[in-house]
Amino acid sequence: GGLVVCLGAVPVGIFMTLRRMSLTGDAMAHAILPGAAIAYLISGLSLLGLTVGGVFAGLVVVAIAGLVARSSHLTEDTSLAAFYLISLAVGVSVISLKQSNVDLFHVLFGNILALDDSALSLLAVISSISLLVLAILYRPLVIECVDSSFLRRSGNASAVAHYGFLFLMVIVQHVILKLSTKLIAALIQQ
Repeated sequence: GGLVVCLGAVPVGIFMTLRRMSLTGDAMAHAILPGAAIAYLISGLSLLGLTVGGVFAGLVVVAIAGLVARSSHLTEDTSLAAFYLISLAVGVSVISLKQSNVDLFHVLFGNILALDDSALSLLAVISSISLLVLAILYRPLVIECVDSSFLRRSGNASAVAHYGFLFLMVIVQHVILKLSTKLIAALIQQ
């Protein structure tokens, strides 16, 4: 599980560092809360349901923040900071609607006991998808890290690379890294 997480998360993390998106990981951790909460209300503790809900909510927040960042003078992590706070508030409101004794801390931050064969399969599939998308977007991403204005002037590759990378970021930050906290929690407890 740890190897699969590293294969999918490290390459995307390198581009996040090169693009100066330091707040993004924390912002995305909070941005998935409404999607995970709604998925929990609909499907319970289903791994697939929580994953789909979290990824959908993350994609909505990232798309809105990406539009704001590309159409204004705000940087990406500044616009994400504003939208993740709104998303966090919506998620807490949705959670408070259903009063339950289920500890949502384990749902949001993972639990080592939930790392079974289906979770490992999900990790492998998402790592493979992220590596495939990263391989397709590699050249435009490198150019955008070096000189984003050049890529914007050269055509549609800038928008595809930008939103493709935001998609990768959502997948890696919320599916792979959230599931990897199960492994980290086990290592800390030992």
